[in-house]
Amino acid sequence: MNVALWIAQALLAALFLFAGGMKLILPIEEMTKQMPMPGLFLRFIGVCEVLGAIGVILPWLLRIRPGLTPLAAAGLVIIMIGATVVTLMTGDIPMALFPLVVGILSAFVAYGRWRLTPQN
Repeated sequence: MNVALWIAQALLAALFLFAGGMKLILPIEEMTKQMPMPGLFLRFIGVCEVLGAIGVILPWLLRIRPGLTPLAAAGLVIIMIGATVVTLMTGDIPMALFPLVVGILSAFVAYGRWRLTPQN
């Protein structure tokens, strides 16, 4: 189970570092063309995604406050719930599957690191 959780954590970290980094690098005008949200809110989401990516790996890896890893994964679940809802509201049902699956993967990491493989 530990190996499966590490694989999931690495995938989530890579995905959220990329997605959050893009939200921080792209010009606000370019982002608001693609997503019907305020630009500063998208920047905030980008910061949350980058911090979540860091939080899903480093605390558990370094064994410094490992309880932060399931909390970071739970925060990513909340972000993915919002992404799924926004995608559904735009009417693109097949595209809503991606944030849904990422949210389920984040929930798996949150539950797994909280209950299945707790760090002592």
